Amino acid sequence: MAEINQVLGVFSKKTQEKTGAGTTLQKAEHKTYYYVTRTEVDEYHVQPLNQQHIPSGIVTTLTKRQFLTAFSPEMDYYDKKTLPALRSLQNKILKGEELFAEGNLDEAEQSFAKALLLDPDNPKANLGMGSVLCSKQNFEKLSKIVNKLLNIDTIFLESQRQEFNVFAISLRKQALFDESINFYNKALEINKKDENLHFNVARSYFDAGKTDEALKHIDKALALKPNLEWAHKFKKYIIKQIKQ
Repeated sequence: MAEINQVLGVFSKKTQEKTGAGTTLQKAEHKTYYYVTRTEVDEYHVQPLNQQHIPSGIVTTLTKRQFLTAFSPEMDYYDKKTLPALRSLQNKILKGEELFAEGNLDEAEQSFAKALLLDPDNPKANLGMGSVLCSKQNFEKLSKIVNKLLNIDTIFLESQRQEFNVFAISLRKQALFDESINFYNKALEINKKDENLHFNVARSYFDAGKTDEALKHIDKALALKPNLEWAHKFKKYIIKQIKQ
Protein backbone atom coordinates (compact mmCIF):
# COMPACT_ATOMS: atom_id res chain seq x y z
CA MET A 1 0.00 0.00 0.00
CA ALA A 2 1.38 3.41 -0.98
CA GLU A 3 2.37 5.79 1.76
CA ILE A 4 0.02 8.76 2.03
CA ASN A 5 1.41 12.21 2.79
CA GLN A 6 -0.93 14.73 4.37
CA VAL A 7 0.00 18.33 3.59
CA LEU A 8 0.23 20.31 6.83
CA GLY A 9 1.25 23.60 5.22
CA VAL A 10 4.21 25.89 5.76
CA PHE A 11 6.11 26.03 9.05
CA SER A 12 9.12 28.04 10.12
CA LYS A 13 12.23 27.27 12.13
CA LYS A 14 14.20 29.96 13.95
CA THR A 15 17.95 29.84 14.37
CA GLN A 16 20.36 32.14 16.19
CA GLU A 17 23.26 33.57 14.22
CA LYS A 18 26.26 35.19 15.91
CA THR A 19 28.57 37.75 14.32
CA GLY A 20 31.66 39.43 15.75
CA ALA A 21 33.36 38.58 19.05
CA GLY A 22 33.80 40.03 22.52
CA THR A 23 32.31 43.50 22.86
CA THR A 24 31.27 43.47 19.19
CA LEU A 25 29.36 40.19 19.49
CA GLN A 26 25.89 40.46 17.98
CA LYS A 27 23.08 37.97 17.81
CA ALA A 28 20.51 37.82 15.05
CA GLU A 29 17.48 35.60 14.68
CA HIS A 30 17.01 33.92 11.30
CA LYS A 31 13.75 32.32 10.16
CA THR A 32 13.62 29.60 7.50
CA TYR A 33 10.37 28.43 5.91
CA TYR A 34 9.55 24.77 5.24
CA TYR A 35 6.88 22.80 3.41
CA VAL A 36 5.63 20.03 5.72
CA THR A 37 3.79 16.77 5.13
CA ARG A 38 2.92 13.99 7.57
CA THR A 39 2.67 10.26 6.88
CA GLU A 40 0.22 7.78 8.32
CA VAL A 41 2.86 6.59 10.80
CA ASP A 42 3.39 10.09 12.20
CA GLU A 43 6.63 10.85 10.40
CA TYR A 44 7.06 14.47 9.40
CA HIS A 45 8.75 15.38 6.12
CA VAL A 46 10.13 18.92 5.97
CA GLN A 47 11.52 20.57 2.83
CA PRO A 48 12.84 24.13 2.61
CA LEU A 49 11.09 26.67 0.40
CA ASN A 50 13.09 28.50 -2.26
CA GLN A 51 12.80 32.22 -2.96
CA GLN A 52 9.75 31.56 -5.12
CA HIS A 53 7.96 29.94 -2.12
CA ILE A 54 8.21 26.47 -3.71
CA PRO A 55 9.46 23.34 -1.88
CA SER A 56 12.91 22.58 -3.24
CA GLY A 57 15.97 20.78 -1.92
CA ILE A 58 16.58 18.00 0.57
CA VAL A 59 13.60 16.44 2.37
CA THR A 60 14.29 15.65 6.02
CA THR A 61 12.23 13.10 7.97
CA LEU A 62 11.52 13.89 11.63
CA THR A 63 9.65 12.25 14.47
CA LYS A 64 6.61 13.98 15.89
CA ARG A 65 8.60 15.11 18.93
CA GLN A 66 11.47 16.49 16.84
CA PHE A 67 9.07 18.39 14.63
CA LEU A 68 6.86 19.91 17.33
CA THR A 69 9.81 21.15 19.39
CA ALA A 70 11.52 22.94 16.49
CA PHE A 71 8.87 24.23 14.07
CA SER A 72 6.11 26.82 14.29
CA PRO A 73 3.07 27.14 11.98
CA GLU A 74 2.93 30.06 9.55
CA MET A 75 -0.76 30.78 9.21
CA ASP A 76 -1.99 31.55 5.66
CA TYR A 77 1.54 31.34 4.17
CA TYR A 78 0.75 28.13 2.28
CA ASP A 79 -2.57 29.36 0.86
CA LYS A 80 -1.33 32.84 -0.05
CA LYS A 81 2.16 32.10 -1.37
CA THR A 82 3.14 28.45 -1.76
CA LEU A 83 -0.07 27.02 -3.22
CA PRO A 84 -0.37 29.69 -5.98
CA ALA A 85 3.32 29.22 -6.82
CA LEU A 86 2.90 25.43 -7.04
CA ARG A 87 -0.13 25.83 -9.31
CA SER A 88 1.79 28.20 -11.57
CA LEU A 89 4.69 25.73 -11.73
CA GLN A 90 2.39 22.80 -12.52
CA ASN A 91 0.58 24.75 -15.27
CA LYS A 92 3.88 25.62 -16.96
CA ILE A 93 5.06 22.01 -16.86
CA LEU A 94 1.75 20.68 -18.22
CA LYS A 95 1.78 23.30 -20.98
CA GLY A 96 5.34 22.35 -21.88
CA GLU A 97 4.42 18.65 -22.05
CA GLU A 98 1.41 19.40 -24.26
CA LEU A 99 3.45 21.57 -26.62
CA PHE A 100 6.19 18.94 -26.79
CA ALA A 101 3.65 16.22 -27.64
CA GLU A 102 2.30 18.47 -30.41
CA GLY A 103 5.80 19.01 -31.79
CA ASN A 104 5.96 22.72 -30.90
CA LEU A 105 9.53 22.48 -29.62
CA ASP A 106 10.37 26.18 -29.33
CA GLU A 107 7.24 26.98 -27.34
CA ALA A 108 7.70 23.86 -25.20
CA GLU A 109 11.27 24.94 -24.39
CA GLN A 110 10.01 28.38 -23.32
CA SER A 111 7.36 26.85 -21.07
CA PHE A 112 9.83 24.50 -19.37
CA ALA A 113 12.30 27.38 -19.00
CA LYS A 114 9.65 29.41 -17.15
CA ALA A 115 8.99 26.43 -14.87
CA LEU A 116 12.71 26.09 -14.12
CA LEU A 117 12.87 29.74 -13.11
CA LEU A 118 10.39 28.87 -10.36
CA ASP A 119 12.11 25.62 -9.35
CA PRO A 120 15.52 24.91 -10.97
CA ASP A 121 15.63 21.36 -9.54
CA ASN A 122 12.10 20.28 -10.46
CA PRO A 123 12.32 16.72 -11.86
CA LYS A 124 9.48 16.97 -14.40
CA ALA A 125 10.59 20.38 -15.71
CA ASN A 126 14.19 19.22 -16.12
CA LEU A 127 13.19 15.99 -17.85
CA GLY A 128 10.82 17.91 -20.12
CA MET A 129 13.53 20.39 -21.03
CA GLY A 130 15.94 17.52 -21.67
CA SER A 131 13.50 15.85 -24.06
CA VAL A 132 12.99 19.12 -25.96
CA LEU A 133 16.72 19.78 -26.30
CA CYS A 134 17.28 16.20 -27.41
CA SER A 135 14.60 16.48 -30.10
CA LYS A 136 16.05 19.83 -31.23
CA GLN A 137 19.52 18.23 -31.32
CA ASN A 138 20.84 21.12 -29.24
CA PHE A 139 23.66 18.98 -27.91
CA GLU A 140 25.56 21.80 -26.19
CA LYS A 141 22.65 22.67 -23.90
CA LEU A 142 21.68 19.01 -23.66
CA SER A 143 25.10 18.05 -22.30
CA LYS A 144 24.67 20.51 -19.43
CA ILE A 145 21.20 19.32 -18.52
CA VAL A 146 22.25 15.64 -18.71
CA ASN A 147 24.97 16.30 -16.14
CA LYS A 148 22.49 18.17 -13.97
CA LEU A 149 19.85 15.43 -14.20
CA LEU A 150 22.28 12.69 -13.20
CA ASN A 151 22.87 14.54 -9.92
CA ILE A 152 19.19 14.89 -8.98
CA ASP A 153 18.23 11.57 -7.38
CA THR A 154 14.50 12.36 -7.39
CA ILE A 155 14.59 12.26 -11.20
CA PHE A 156 14.72 8.47 -10.99
CA LEU A 157 11.82 7.88 -8.60
CA GLU A 158 8.65 6.05 -9.62
CA SER A 159 6.65 9.30 -9.75
CA GLN A 160 8.73 10.46 -12.74
CA ARG A 161 8.61 7.13 -14.62
CA GLN A 162 6.76 8.43 -17.70
CA GLU A 163 8.86 11.60 -18.11
CA PHE A 164 12.06 9.70 -17.42
CA ASN A 165 11.30 7.08 -20.08
CA VAL A 166 10.45 9.74 -22.68
CA PHE A 167 13.79 11.44 -22.07
CA ALA A 168 15.89 8.25 -22.02
CA ILE A 169 14.23 6.98 -25.20
CA SER A 170 14.88 10.36 -26.85
CA LEU A 171 18.57 9.99 -25.98
CA ARG A 172 18.67 6.51 -27.53
CA LYS A 173 16.92 7.65 -30.71
CA GLN A 174 19.51 10.41 -31.11
CA ALA A 175 22.24 7.75 -30.87
CA LEU A 176 23.34 9.12 -27.48
CA PHE A 177 23.70 5.57 -26.21
CA ASP A 178 26.15 6.20 -23.38
CA GLU A 179 23.92 8.93 -21.94
CA SER A 180 20.84 6.73 -22.24
CA ILE A 181 22.64 3.80 -20.58
CA ASN A 182 23.87 6.04 -17.76
CA PHE A 183 20.32 7.15 -17.06
CA TYR A 184 18.88 3.64 -16.99
CA ASN A 185 21.72 2.35 -14.81
CA LYS A 186 21.19 5.21 -12.36
CA ALA A 187 17.49 4.31 -12.19
CA LEU A 188 18.42 0.65 -11.63
CA GLU A 189 20.55 1.66 -8.65
CA ILE A 190 17.31 2.83 -7.04
CA ASN A 191 15.09 0.00 -8.29
CA LYS A 192 16.93 -3.15 -9.37
CA LYS A 193 13.69 -5.15 -9.62
CA ASP A 194 12.05 -3.17 -12.42
CA GLU A 195 11.83 -5.44 -15.46
CA ASN A 196 10.98 -2.52 -17.75
CA LEU A 197 14.17 -0.68 -16.82
CA HIS A 198 16.21 -3.80 -17.57
CA PHE A 199 14.44 -4.20 -20.92
CA ASN A 200 14.96 -0.55 -21.89
CA VAL A 201 18.64 -0.49 -20.96
CA ALA A 202 19.05 -3.70 -22.95
CA ARG A 203 17.77 -1.87 -26.03
CA SER A 204 20.27 0.92 -25.47
CA TYR A 205 23.12 -1.57 -25.02
CA PHE A 206 22.09 -3.39 -28.20
CA ASP A 207 21.94 -0.18 -30.24
CA ALA A 208 25.40 0.68 -28.86
CA GLY A 209 26.69 -2.64 -30.18
CA LYS A 210 27.12 -4.19 -26.70
CA THR A 211 25.15 -7.38 -27.22
CA ASP A 212 26.54 -9.22 -24.17
CA GLU A 213 25.30 -6.47 -21.85
CA ALA A 214 21.99 -6.38 -23.71
CA LEU A 215 21.43 -10.11 -23.21
CA LYS A 216 22.41 -9.86 -19.55
CA HIS A 217 19.70 -7.28 -18.89
CA ILE A 218 17.11 -9.12 -20.99
CA ASP A 219 17.74 -12.19 -18.82
CA LYS A 220 17.32 -10.07 -15.68
CA ALA A 221 14.03 -8.71 -17.03
CA LEU A 222 12.79 -12.24 -17.74
CA ALA A 223 13.92 -13.48 -14.34
CA LEU A 224 11.72 -10.79 -12.79
CA LYS A 225 8.82 -11.37 -15.19
CA PRO A 226 9.08 -14.67 -17.13
CA ASN A 227 6.04 -13.93 -19.32
CA LEU A 228 7.40 -10.60 -20.65
CA GLU A 229 6.58 -11.29 -24.29
CA TRP A 230 8.53 -8.46 -25.92
CA ALA A 231 11.63 -9.41 -23.90
CA HIS A 232 11.45 -12.97 -25.27
CA LYS A 233 11.09 -11.62 -28.81
CA PHE A 234 13.95 -9.18 -28.36
CA LYS A 235 16.22 -11.90 -26.96
CA LYS A 236 15.54 -14.11 -29.99
CA TYR A 237 16.28 -11.17 -32.28
CA ILE A 238 19.59 -10.41 -30.54
CA ILE A 239 20.71 -14.05 -30.71
CA LYS A 240 19.76 -14.16 -34.40
CA GLN A 241 21.82 -11.04 -35.08
CA ILE A 242 24.84 -12.50 -33.25
CA LYS A 243 24.73 -15.70 -35.35
CA GLN A 244 24.65 -13.84 -38.66
